[in-house]
Amino acid sequence: MTQIRFGYKASAEQFPPDTLLDYGVAAEEAGFDSVFISDHFQPWMHDGGHAPAALPWLGALGARTSRILIGTSVLTPTFRYHPAVVAQAFATLGVLNPGRLILGVGTGEALNEVTLGAQWPDPPERFQRLKEAILLIQELWTKERVTFDGTYYSVADATIYDRPTEHIPIYIGAAGPAAARLSGRIADGFITTSGKDPALYTDKLLPAVEEGLEKSEQDKPDFDRLLEVKVSYHPDRAEALERTRFWAPLALTPDEKMGVEDPIEMQKRAAELPIERVASRFIVSDDPDEHVDRIARYVDMGFTHLVFHDPGHDQDGFFERYRADILPRLRDRFGA
Repeated sequence: MTQIRFGYKASAEQFPPDTLLDYGVAAEEAGFDSVFISDHFQPWMHDGGHAPAALPWLGALGARTSRILIGTSVLTPTFRYHPAVVAQAFATLGVLNPGRLILGVGTGEALNEVTLGAQWPDPPERFQRLKEAILLIQELWTKERVTFDGTYYSVADATIYDRPTEHIPIYIGAAGPAAARLSGRIADGFITTSGKDPALYTDKLLPAVEEGLEKSEQDKPDFDRLLEVKVSYHPDRAEALERTRFWAPLALTPDEKMGVEDPIEMQKRAAELPIERVASRFIVSDDPDEHVDRIARYVDMGFTHLVFHDPGHDQDGFFERYRADILPRLRDRFGA
């Protein structure tokens, strides 16, 4: 049976870096297997929002923990960062945290890139940029001296002088089949988010991953299928529902978010949504057995790594409830 991992999503958009670091440490103490952080330049919500830089934060988390896997979900290596800079930074993190690091990447969103002056291209170009960036990063990690002349990125006689002895897996974040297929073909894992039509996962994304694996030049028995699972578990169901309110932007459709480049405008649009729609992306539960049953559906679909994102500001309460009520039930059902 495939080992199922359970992780914690460190909400960089919601907490300042020092508080978030304490939560990352608490996640290891609570028994989670991994901690992932997003890498935003701006949050979705202006009031009460945060956006700590992921790279130094991961270094601090690695220094204060010893067991958990740590990584990004996700970082965009194509606009704010040159892929060679990402390769160097993660190589250093990999040396400092051998065998514990995962680079999760995605095509990004305008909110985090255009404010620095980047022109925001159409999806096909963003996809090609991501593919090229991954190939360049992989070359820099595996070759002694790299000259690369791509469509979007180039390096001349480049060497990453401090490279880890253990392989750093690259996971690709995907909302559609093309990126999911690419993850199976050239990467080590696949990342997507919960709360959408189940057919998206069972009929499109996961089959696309399998197509990519079939076309890959490498055998990948440990290929990881990671899902960020949005959860709000609390004995008071009304409280569990209300806790989702900060994350109202998640419930906006792509059309409703189209062209939004300012957190103030994003917050304004999200504030107009009813709480029932806001909570629709989350597993909202007041019963631990029902909560676990709903989580288990994603394992049944084929996901092997579930990273839990709790929307509330009381993250210590989340850790305690998951430590006492949820993680033991998940371990009993799916193994340690």
